[in-house]
Amino acid sequence: MSKMDYRKLYQDIMKLDPKIRLVTICDIGGRVMYSEHREGVRNLLTPEESKRSLELAVNAWKTRSELATKIGKGKYVLAEYEKIKRITMPLGHDNDDDNHLLYITTEPEADHTNIIRGIGELVIRKTLKF
Repeated sequence: MSKMDYRKLYQDIMKLDPKIRLVTICDIGGRVMYSEHREGVRNLLTPEESKRSLELAVNAWKTRSELATKIGKGKYVLAEYEKIKRITMPLGHDNDDDNHLLYITTEPEADHTNIIRGIGELVIRKTLKF
């Protein structure tokens, strides 16, 4: 995935649904490759809280991955709160990229099923280009 244009992927993901608030692409160590809010969206967390939330999501993903040999590789994790939904998922076709994650927040009423499906289709198309 190192050849991927993260900004372009962000733009393509944002086009999937106007209720997507934030897209962050990070490596499995939590290092941010790209992160941006939708124009006009106010962050609900301080920068420190945002960093901590990303760390918690990455660490939870790594912990779940330890069980992959028994239950299979994770496809996505959805956390729904009163003010947002958060989707964490691997960045890779058929989950073959275990080194990068997408961390996305949406408005609570967003159709997360369509967003997840759309992201999968985007990632497959981008993966096949390289």
